[in-house]
Amino acid sequence: MRKAFLKQAKRFPWITNVSLFGCLFAGGDFVHQWFSRRDEMDWRQTGKVAVVAFSFHGNFNYFWMRGLERRFPGNSASMVLRKVILDQTISSPIATSAFYTGMSLLDGKDDIFQDCRGKFLNTYKTGLMYWPFVQLLNFTLVPVYLRTTFTGCCAFVWAIFLCFSRQSGDGTATAALTWILDLKKRLLLPDCEKSTGTEPTQREIGNDTGHSEGKKP
Repeated sequence: MRKAFLKQAKRFPWITNVSLFGCLFAGGDFVHQWFSRRDEMDWRQTGKVAVVAFSFHGNFNYFWMRGLERRFPGNSASMVLRKVILDQTISSPIATSAFYTGMSLLDGKDDIFQDCRGKFLNTYKTGLMYWPFVQLLNFTLVPVYLRTTFTGCCAFVWAIFLCFSRQSGDGTATAALTWILDLKKRLLLPDCEKSTGTEPTQREIGNDTGHSEGKKP
């Protein structure tokens, strides 16, 4: 299967890379919704994320990666450093702005730049803690025809963060970490606490046991 995929990627690099990138990016929204509100999945929301990912992010990343490689070929330290710096100073701001603006446009908001103005800077700064390391590996180890696919795999995690930031976060890593910790607590709650909101104490359990024994003949 791996050989078949690599053959497909070499033969049809554009469609393979863009398709995988779009699916993985949309999958990030699915995962975010699954953990946030699995009983009320908004498939239209996931569809909008897919539209933005397929129409812009996947294509932009594909041609951006190829353009960087033509201008700065090879994986020497100096070439990789130049590509990482350019990626973070040009590509990252464009991709972040396109996500917030594109989603607001599809939602039909009156001010499609509102989310971008309010959350762009925090999101960009959070991305600087993640993407430079991802792209360092990408430009050093991954062949050009697979770089958008590799970026898409890493963008799966990033898309979860973006969708959270757009829906209820502020673009900061702190807000995302708080959401993750709250999510962990909710997932680890005992069934009785999930249903009633409180966990029975040992005293209450003892009282119930005493009442039951008192009723025996």
